[in-house]
Amino acid sequence: MKRRRILLLEPNYHNKYPPMGLMKIAMYHRLQGDDVVFFKGEFSDFIISELVFDLLKKLNEINIQTGIKDFNWKEHIPEIKKYIRSGKVEPDSIFENILNEQPLAELLLNSYYDIFRNDGYYAKPHWDIVYVTTLFTFYWDITIQTIEFAKRLCKDVRIGGVMASVVPKAVEKATGIKPHVGCLNISKYKGDKELPSPYKKTIIDNLPLDYSILEEIDYRYPATDAYYGYTTRGCINKCPFCAVPILEPKYKNYIPLKERINATIERFGEQRHLLLLDNNVFASDKFGDIIDEICELGFAKDAKYIPPAPLRIAIQQLEDGWNDRAYIRLAVRILNEFVSKLKGDAYTRIYSLLLNNGLLHDYTATKDSILDVYKEIKSDYEKTLFKKPIVRYVDFNQGMDARLATPERISKLAKINIRPLRIAFDNWATRKHYVNAIKLASEYGIRHMSNYLLYNFRDKPEDLYNRLLLNIDLCDALNVNIYSFPMKYHPIMDEKWFTNRDYIAVPHWNRKAIRTVQAILNSTHGKIGKGRTFFFKAFGRNESEFLELIRMPEAFIIKRWDAELNGLTQKWRNAYLKLSDEEKRFADDIISTNNFNKEKWKAQSKNVRFLLDFYLKEREDIPLANEEKKKIAIQNFEATCPVEPSTECMNLLKIYSKR
Repeated sequence: MKRRRILLLEPNYHNKYPPMGLMKIAMYHRLQGDDVVFFKGEFSDFIISELVFDLLKKLNEINIQTGIKDFNWKEHIPEIKKYIRSGKVEPDSIFENILNEQPLAELLLNSYYDIFRNDGYYAKPHWDIVYVTTLFTFYWDITIQTIEFAKRLCKDVRIGGVMASVVPKAVEKATGIKPHVGCLNISKYKGDKELPSPYKKTIIDNLPLDYSILEEIDYRYPATDAYYGYTTRGCINKCPFCAVPILEPKYKNYIPLKERINATIERFGEQRHLLLLDNNVFASDKFGDIIDEICELGFAKDAKYIPPAPLRIAIQQLEDGWNDRAYIRLAVRILNEFVSKLKGDAYTRIYSLLLNNGLLHDYTATKDSILDVYKEIKSDYEKTLFKKPIVRYVDFNQGMDARLATPERISKLAKINIRPLRIAFDNWATRKHYVNAIKLASEYGIRHMSNYLLYNFRDKPEDLYNRLLLNIDLCDALNVNIYSFPMKYHPIMDEKWFTNRDYIAVPHWNRKAIRTVQAILNSTHGKIGKGRTFFFKAFGRNESEFLELIRMPEAFIIKRWDAELNGLTQKWRNAYLKLSDEEKRFADDIISTNNFNKEKWKAQSKNVRFLLDFYLKEREDIPLANEEKKKIAIQNFEATCPVEPSTECMNLLKIYSKR
């Protein structure tokens, strides 16, 4: 079988975690002996890079034909890319002078500018297979655009991932391609050969991840330096808000980690953390075996490790020929980071080495030059390595099912270095189970916890408030740290809503309530931690204050103290209280839409107009309050905040005080 060219595409949306599906497919095709390329970014950048790769070959041929020696076109790749994109060159630049001296090269560059401008790259096939991963349905537009781009590159386009699995018919209707639904539970594609040992008959979903592809792109995922995987698949529950029953319909109670992690270590080096995306690991009757295996893999309580030398790994990969494209980029980046930390003679010596060997930029670097330079600087580099052990953690990222928390499971969980322990708290009705899980965790020494709080489903705004307050209270009552992450429900499988984020769960929620919660969370980067004063100011000291906040003008929420100390908040509050019942109904209807257009209320009473005009104020319209007055106001507010955990919290804890 010929060596195929495989392109992996991830739409250019912002996401925290790397595309595990594509990393498995990359591993699959490398084991098949194929050439694999990963891209995430602007389509034009990809095409230009491809054109430059082809163009350089022809420019070098011109050099040979014309007898030009000691001239490296790779040094001018940034200028070449600009020329292909715009057909222009910087006036009076070195590059302009080069083109003036080499008219054949200029003619060639012009031809590639025409190819780019006229979509000539698509004229002939360059790829055998293109894979496109998908994520959230609200990334619909950019994902469909990516698939359409893939279709122009290749006839064999394969689509998978979350969006493709939850709305496959919609994706097929929009693109003409039937996507793969769910996990890759096949050992090989039709027509492919069996994978070599030890992966013969291994389903693609269980293959080790190819970490190298992440070094091919400029995008940096926030969650890095970790082993990614699953110890179970699926979930025993069928929650109406969850897509897992579609993505992973069958519950698999144990997927061993050892073989995959050892393969990762051997090929890509040790990773710091262990990030597991199990949907309901507590449901497994092999939970004890899972924890034992995690301990064996070096993640037992208080686990530490010494980070491997990244340059050493990159060199080994280059010597092995595993994804030169990626490891040339990585090696150059590490070398430049290394030299930037040096001083004096060492800096001068090694910087000169990098300069003279074209290693200041990845586009001028070669595999051979990297290997040669490494031999000369190896001892210098090894001296700078971090040799002190650092702590490493386990993160079951999708959260634990509080209803399944028992002393046996939690005590077992406490044997690994878990941080944080994530526990779902999807609705107020599950508070007894939730408090039980939190209390158990604290009893077994787990102090750092987190949870996801679903809202805008079948709950009321005050339900979200009470769940947040309960977490604040538990932090104080149990001396633990709990971070809450409120997550807005979105019906990703509903054709009316899956392409946007506009869904509102009426009648309990409205657009203004949603916007208020989002405005508060924006200031906290989406999470709420321990701290009573902040919480009570952000969300209110009780339900009624929270419900008032929902109605409050957004600028007054964002600039809370300034609006209050300038008297604006009280004026707004008084204006609302002056309204008649009929006027309140009209005003509430306008406020609930979060769409404030003065034309909507110009025919209303003076009182209504006066109230709604407050909603036209921008945050810039609110004067800054005196800092000294602000400090005093904060102190006075602190004095009015509840000091002790709520009665609800203490009563729930009493239920589990005797075991």
